[in-house]
Amino acid sequence: MTVPIEFGRRGGRSPLERQVYLSVVIPIHNEEESVRALYTALREVCDHLARPYEIVLVDDGSRDGTFGLMAEIHRQDPNLKVIRFRKNYGQTAAMAAGLEYARGGVIVSMDGDLQNNPADIPVFSENLTTTTTWSVDGG
Repeated sequence: MTVPIEFGRRGGRSPLERQVYLSVVIPIHNEEESVRALYTALREVCDHLARPYEIVLVDDGSRDGTFGLMAEIHRQDPNLKVIRFRKNYGQTAAMAAGLEYARGGVIVSMDGDLQNNPADIPVFSENLTTTTTWSVDGG
C-alpha cells in the first residue's frame, strides 16, 4: 500500500487533519532486517505517551523486502503510515516527503537503522512542552 502525498500544502491542513500530538518520521532504505524491531520499539514508546501519534516510514526505493514488511505492519496498525518511492531519491528527499505528510504538533526525525534510541522520544517531547527558550550551539 502506498500512501499518496500532496506536496506544496505545508501548513495548509485543517485543524481536524492535524490532531496528532507526535509524528515520528523515518526514511528507510533496504532495512528489512531492522524494520520490525524499529516499529516495535517505537510503538512501545509512543503507546506509553498516552497521546495520539503516528509513525511515518518513507521507503526510499528499497529493493529488498522492506516495503512488503512495512505494508504488512500498516495493515495491523493504523498509526503506521507508509510512503513509497518507486526508486531511490536519497535520504533528504525521503525526509522531506515524511515531514510534508506528518500531522503532528511535535515531529521527531530518526534513522531507520536504530542508531537513534526511540526511548529518547518522551524526554525530547517533554522538554519541548516545558522549555520556553532554546539555544543551539554549533560547537
